[in-house]
Order: sequence, then C-alpha cells, then structure tokens
Amino acid sequence: MRFLVLCLMLAAPAAYANAFVTLASTTSTENSGLYDFILPKFSQATGIDVRVVAVGTGQALRLAENGDADILIVHHRPSEEAFIDAGHGINRNDLMYNDFVVVGPRDDPAGISASLSIEEAFKAIAEAEAPFVSRGDDSGTHKKESELWGLAQITPSSPWYLDVGRGMGGALNIAAARNAYILSDRATWLSFKNPQELSLLYQGVPPLFNPYGVILVNPERHKHVKAEAARALQNWLTGPDGQKAISEFRVNGTQLFFPIEK
Repeated sequence: MRFLVLCLMLAAPAAYANAFVTLASTTSTENSGLYDFILPKFSQATGIDVRVVAVGTGQALRLAENGDADILIVHHRPSEEAFIDAGHGINRNDLMYNDFVVVGPRDDPAGISASLSIEEAFKAIAEAEAPFVSRGDDSGTHKKESELWGLAQITPSSPWYLDVGRGMGGALNIAAARNAYILSDRATWLSFKNPQELSLLYQGVPPLFNPYGVILVNPERHKHVKAEAARALQNWLTGPDGQKAISEFRVNGTQLFFPIEK
C-alpha cells in the first residue's frame, strides 16, 4: 500500500507534464513580485507552467471573453459578477485581499491626511485642484477610483486631473515625476522603487478594501480552454499550500497580500 501511494504521488506532476495555463491577471499582482514567488511552487507540485498576461482588470476580462485565457485573477467584484452572469466564467472563488491607499506629495498641499473620510479626501484634492494621476485604463484600481469620485459627488476634469492610460507602475512613475496624488494598491506602492517626493497619505478605511477573486473561463464557451489544468491552479491557490504561499510573500519584510479566511 505504501508503495502504491508513493507511486501516485510521484505520478501527479507527470500527469500534467509540459502542460501550461494562461492566467490573465491584474498588473498589481504581477508588479509586486507575487507570482515570481508563488507560481514556481505550484509548477513544482503539479508540472503545470503558468503563463501570466498582466493587464488591467477590464482588459483581463475581455481577454477571457475572447478565449485568450484559461483562468483569471482580478479585483473588481461587480465586473467579476457581470462576467459570470454573462456566461463567460464559472466557479469564482475568493482568493486574497489587501487595500488601496492614496499617495501624494509629501507636503500634502490638499491636506488630505487630516480628512475624516475618503470622500472628504477626494473633495479636498478637487477643491485645491491639486494634480491627480488616474490610471484611466479600465483596471480594477481605475474602477475603484471612479467609485470614490462618485462617493465624493465630483466629476474630475483637466487640467489638474491627468488620465494617463497606464498600468499601476507606469502611473506611479508619472505621479512621482509630477508630484501628484494617485490611488494605488498597497502592494504596488510598497514595491515601487521611484517614489521621489511621494508619500502614503491616506489609508485604512472600509471603501479602500481590495479583495481579489480567481475565476475559471467557461469551457463551454471556448472548447480549447485548458479547463482541467486551470482548475488545478485554482484549487492550489485557494487550498492550504497556495494560501500559505500567499501569506509568506514579503517585500522588505512587509506582507502584501492576505489569504481570505474560510
């Protein structure tokens, strides 16, 4: 019996030998270095390679709709639910969470660090017409930013509002160059190596909570989808080994992502 169990354990990775899945994902997870840390552990355990396409949440969902991905990791729940309701995805699972933060000039010309709410902080930026960089790329971060402006009942506009159409790292570089305010996910901000005069100014309120979901692309819509290998990745990510790997990932000693408590 022990010999049989050992043979089955050794055969498990071989069952997926030379297999790969395409993961369409947010840029925040990729930019932080999370995948470089956790995905080799999955590949070693299963023999499945993971090819990451890191784009904004909106674009990741469109890639999956077109059948150009097998599995998704994204972070805008309303868009995720619409994707599933339209029949493009199946079996969404909670994966992990972190939060958004508002970054801006160290001297904080709009005074947002003294704000009592995120709505008050965004109103202060608009009233001061302080430079604000928006990703403008239909990402989960951009969608969250739009929601926050809506909470503040403000429609931002140029010249102080800069819509740059970039990923999180690129948008942070522009904000650093212009000494502007910006909404960032905490993981990318803590991994950012070019802060110049920027500082974290506002954080820790419920509207800035940032959960991530993992979704399988519906194989009934796209017959070529690697459904079995994608499910193996989802099961690993949401199981004990994947959740442990996520919790162990650190940048400069700081944990960036937190497993969802089951």
